[in-house]
Amino acid sequence: MEGRSRYTGPALAAAVVLAGLLVTLLTVAGLRAAQRENTRRVMDQRAQMAVAAVRAETDRYRTLLETVAAGLATDENLTWEDFDQASAPLDAAGLLGVAAVAYVVPVRTAEVPAAQAYWRAHGASGLTLHPATGRDEHYFPIFTRALAGDEAGSRVQGADLGAVAQPAAALDTARQTMHGTVSDTYVLLRDRGLPAGQRQQSFVFAAPVWTRANDPVFRGWVVLGLRGGDFLQGVLSTVSQGQLNGSLVAVNSDGSRVPVAELAVGGEPDLHRERPVPVGDHTWVLGLRADSTRLPGAGGHLPATVLACGLGLTALLAWLVHVLATGRSRARDRVEEAIADLRTAEAESRKQAGLLGAIMTTIGDGVSVVDDRGRVLLENPAAQQLMGVTEPSDNPADWQEHYGAFRPDGVTPLPLDEMPLIRALRGEPIDGSEVIIRNAGRPDGVLLGIDARPLDPSAGQRGAVAVFRDITDLRRHETDLAIFAGVVAHDLKAPLAIARGHCELAVDDLGDEDAVRGSLQRIMLAVDRMDALIETLLAYSTARDAPLRITDMELAPLVREVLQERAGSLRSAGGPAPEWSVGELPAVRADPALLRHVLDNLVGNAFKYIRPGAVPRAEVTAEPAGAGWTRIVVTDAGIGIPEQEKPRVFESFHRAEGATGYAGTGLGLAICRRIVERHGGVIGVEDNAGGGTRFFFTLPLAGIEEVAMRHIPKEPAEEDDAQVRAALDRALAERAAMLDSRLPGLSALPAADPSAHDPAAARLRAPVPDHQHQD
Repeated sequence: MEGRSRYTGPALAAAVVLAGLLVTLLTVAGLRAAQRENTRRVMDQRAQMAVAAVRAETDRYRTLLETVAAGLATDENLTWEDFDQASAPLDAAGLLGVAAVAYVVPVRTAEVPAAQAYWRAHGASGLTLHPATGRDEHYFPIFTRALAGDEAGSRVQGADLGAVAQPAAALDTARQTMHGTVSDTYVLLRDRGLPAGQRQQSFVFAAPVWTRANDPVFRGWVVLGLRGGDFLQGVLSTVSQGQLNGSLVAVNSDGSRVPVAELAVGGEPDLHRERPVPVGDHTWVLGLRADSTRLPGAGGHLPATVLACGLGLTALLAWLVHVLATGRSRARDRVEEAIADLRTAEAESRKQAGLLGAIMTTIGDGVSVVDDRGRVLLENPAAQQLMGVTEPSDNPADWQEHYGAFRPDGVTPLPLDEMPLIRALRGEPIDGSEVIIRNAGRPDGVLLGIDARPLDPSAGQRGAVAVFRDITDLRRHETDLAIFAGVVAHDLKAPLAIARGHCELAVDDLGDEDAVRGSLQRIMLAVDRMDALIETLLAYSTARDAPLRITDMELAPLVREVLQERAGSLRSAGGPAPEWSVGELPAVRADPALLRHVLDNLVGNAFKYIRPGAVPRAEVTAEPAGAGWTRIVVTDAGIGIPEQEKPRVFESFHRAEGATGYAGTGLGLAICRRIVERHGGVIGVEDNAGGGTRFFFTLPLAGIEEVAMRHIPKEPAEEDDAQVRAALDRALAERAAMLDSRLPGLSALPAADPSAHDPAAARLRAPVPDHQHQD
């Protein structure tokens, strides 16, 4: 027994050494394979970036050139000043490799002297045209702007581009197709005087100039010369970061491949990529080569370090195994005690981790944690739901585009330096920062309030944590309250001003009892109007929060009752007898009281907004609106709604300038929209083909249980429900009575100019406009 125990320690140590060597060697091999795979992936990414950069630049050149050509096409008497102004933005556009831009015109041989005189008179001073022999039509650069400090334009102006096959073919193609083209590669005329070592293979981009008349007339081309070597160096210098050797090969119209430019950065390239790049009607081939040891992720001493550490760790483990194996029972007891402690700590850690995970999953606020490089370490489900993105981005430079982050104006993209997490990484505590998120998952946009802090040092690494919540509804309600306060402050003072004016009249006319009685009646009517306004505002708030009592109901009886009541009210007020009709209406699933409010408002608008002397008309019909839904349409023959007003008629407190001749608060249609949306439907307005408007809204059909209704409580509070409905019914009855006609007696007021202190009187005495504006 003692003999076997004597060799137990060395045997176990040897086994540990063998196992450690095997694991270390396998790990080092895996790391080297991963490095090779990473270099191939980086090379593919760099190749894609280079191709994208070349395509983006060439597309930009073509777009700028076509823009200049479109601008020149509108000038029937083009001069050097016009061309200089149109091409001036190209100087600041940073066009890599572009030598110059020129305006080129076609000229017949017999017309050369006349063309020379004409263009000299239009600003091309000193222009001398040099037609090539053997051609009946010549292509002359008339105006030339040198770019990037290029001063060789004098050698090109007046030269015949038709004598050079490559640009001539491109110009002919551009004129025939009426689209921009790119030439085959050649040496620019302006570069042919340079030493052979300085000449570059180049291209011209040509955009035809056609007038915009019904029968367009061709006037010439706008031509841009591009040096291939300068272009390749300019594009790849940023993308390659000094790690890519590049080559550009042009595939000409005859299929030949012509080397255009080479860019060498050194090293021993062992990775090769070749990608086609479509440019107009041509194809360029971009070749890329790289030394894998110079690419990110390929170099470093990680495998050697792992090997050294693995060997050291193996030796240490072997020594420990030997010590433990020979430590007999005491060492064994200590090991068992340590293992028990480790297990306890592991269990406690797992418990804490599970608790933390449950908390992060349960809370409604979004939480996101990033390291010092912006990589996402933790993101709870609420954060993904609020951001509308399930896959995080580990590159802070892509956050704006990935998440669709904008400033609170909803238009300006949020700069990287203003992002709360980036500011927190710099050590800045952030409270209440507001960011708009709009992306495919959040197409309507959401306003987030974000608090961010640097990660506590106890976490063991630098980073930042952000907590964000949806404050869209909060801001919307704050906006509604601000508008509400402004409207109430204005509109509630108007009836009081009328009451005060009539009181003053009553005081002045105490001798005439009838006059005093009339003034006091006007006071009561003004106070009634203010009371009706308050009740309407109450209905506006009630329409959003009052409990719904959804039931199956017949729509036709309710519609006829509303039409009859509105018609009777109009006749009793001395107005013309309205005409109305009701089509075949289905049974619907809705709250009868709230639905009556919608119908009463739309029918009341149909009878009220008519031209002087016209007969009020209203027609209520129904049509299908998808499975389980119907579309209710209220058609009138009124004065209509201007097209620019239609998108805003359902906004709260919206009153157009032309609506001053009608009584109203700007809340009627806003209440209708809230009621319809709470039933899961939509409401809108369109023109009536026979004149007037067609208001429509959708409702679920009776018997359909599964409909998209919102805010329906399971157990409505009966007492609160009764109070809310009583307030809404009072608002409906009193508002309908007050808005059917103007206040009696106001026409007897003096005909002087309206007082600046009485905006209500100014509105009532204003002429009725020739268009309709709904409440």
